[in-house]
Amino acid sequence: MQKQMLDTDQKALEINLDESIYGTFAEIGAGQEVARHFFKVGAAAGTIAKTMSAYDKIYSDEIYGIEHSGRYVCEARVNKMLDHEYVLMEERLQKHMPDRNFFVFADTVAALNYSRTISGNGWMGVRFQLSPTGRPNDLVIHVKMLDNDTQLQQAAIGILGVNLIYACYYYNHDPELLVRSLNDSLEGRVVIDMIRLEGPDFVHVDNRLLCLLLVKFGLTEVSIFGANGQSKHASEFLYKKSVMVVRGNFRPPTLVTVDVFMAGFAQFLKEPEVEGHAAALLAELTLDNLEVDGNISYQDFLDRAESLCELGHPVIISNCSNHQCLINYLADYKINKLGLVIGVRELLEIINQKYHANRDGRLLVAFGELFTRNIRIYAYPVQEEDSGEIITGKNLPVPDGIKFLYQYLLDSQHIVDIEEFNADLLPIYPNTVLEMIETGDNAWMKMVPDRLAQLIIDKNLFHHEHPDFTFSN
Repeated sequence: MQKQMLDTDQKALEINLDESIYGTFAEIGAGQEVARHFFKVGAAAGTIAKTMSAYDKIYSDEIYGIEHSGRYVCEARVNKMLDHEYVLMEERLQKHMPDRNFFVFADTVAALNYSRTISGNGWMGVRFQLSPTGRPNDLVIHVKMLDNDTQLQQAAIGILGVNLIYACYYYNHDPELLVRSLNDSLEGRVVIDMIRLEGPDFVHVDNRLLCLLLVKFGLTEVSIFGANGQSKHASEFLYKKSVMVVRGNFRPPTLVTVDVFMAGFAQFLKEPEVEGHAAALLAELTLDNLEVDGNISYQDFLDRAESLCELGHPVIISNCSNHQCLINYLADYKINKLGLVIGVRELLEIINQKYHANRDGRLLVAFGELFTRNIRIYAYPVQEEDSGEIITGKNLPVPDGIKFLYQYLLDSQHIVDIEEFNADLLPIYPNTVLEMIETGDNAWMKMVPDRLAQLIIDKNLFHHEHPDFTFSN
């Protein structure tokens, strides 16, 4: 049954009337709107212990410490705020209110500025107890504001803050409901592209799944988690780096997958624009690639995520079927050089799609949107199962009407072949490997990396249900 959406005032009042909840609000920068909702609806004395507003950086530094990065709208800042304020709550109030669940709400926000050089984004989080004697949990998010007016952006932050606190206490039993509710009364006004939920009451919650839910429910088109399985934000580890992204279905990753990553990244690092600069390598799973028979299985997603993490790769989850929204997303973080690794079959699909969709004269514009100055596509070859022919970017059978444009993309090195690939691995096909895993044909074990084979067996990934299998070198 679909939940009835409560408006912001209803949520704030319900929290105020809940005698088990008591907390502090700390808001710096442009985020000065959340506590106001709780005062406005009445009965705030039952909920608010303190509100803190530190707009000046010097005051903020005196309270929460200096940010050596020079950035105040960052995850580290909101974590310091939560640490500082929660300690004060415990020290000053715990012995007086032993039956209350304490919380701290904190945000650090930069709204659209007067000169419009800042588009508006922020970090907000809640540290909260679910039982008076329990250790606290953390729910932290990153938000981009989409309104083109400063006051509207500030109002959106106020609504989102109420949604966040309400979700912590009333939707903590249901991750899907918790994530979806963050967008209540905010449709089209914010993007939430990072979420982290952790603590003693949420050891069963996989943050990789929360990343998927953000994308699935349309709160963002791009979300990222690290090789350790924890949510990450591009601003925290990709800023001004060169980035290579390998898109695939990874069901499962095979020896070919490893070759794609290794050969592609080695070639990328030799590029003049990349050599000597910090670079990052990420896998990308799209919603399209996650769909099986029209549905997304959470367990299937987690199997793929677990496999990629085992191989040491951060993972992008996106709703970017045509790459364009991923390119636009990463552009916000001043990426130095972007390399996209694409199998030649997918490259042909992209070429055909753009050709047939833009035969009205917009063909050059359509390709120009994809092939910008700092983007290069690296094509990984495929071997035809029937003929054994190896198809590369150079002999790709593109439509006749686009051959000259495609040749230009090759000549200008907007599209390049991955050169040092291992041809002996090309006969390995993921669908075949998956079928072997599911049917108990242990030949699959020689087609995936050793450590991944052991993981698949130990955790019964990809419908592997043959506990009598053992792995040996």
